[in-house]
Amino acid sequence: MKQHFQNLVDEEEATIDLTPMLDVVFIMLIFFIVTASFVKEAGIDVNRPEAATAVKKDRANILIAISDKNEIWINKRRIDERAVQANIERLYAENPQGSVVIQADKKATTETLIKVMDASRSAGVFDVSIAAQE
Repeated sequence: MKQHFQNLVDEEEATIDLTPMLDVVFIMLIFFIVTASFVKEAGIDVNRPEAATAVKKDRANILIAISDKNEIWINKRRIDERAVQANIERLYAENPQGSVVIQADKKATTETLIKVMDASRSAGVFDVSIAAQE
């Protein structure tokens, strides 16, 4: 009887408690979710012009698309050209390290492109790039 009781005590001491390991895994998961930078899309596919000197731009958080019909898209929403500056100011306030990348279609007019560039500079963002294909 004493031997049987001793075996039960040994089995209880031999179990592994997984609670601390699960806590660490959940804390790491929360850390990676909070620190991840999410890619934002402009909302439409744009047929960009080609450029031999195109360079990949890092940390481009404010994407603005101009369609072939001169429609301006930000965050999957069509934006009136008078509201572009306010939208850029709001997005820039959320991420001051970000830059503006304008994805203009080949058939978009230069006038619309200049209006978007002026609106971004008026919003206080001077790091403005134009997207092109390599």
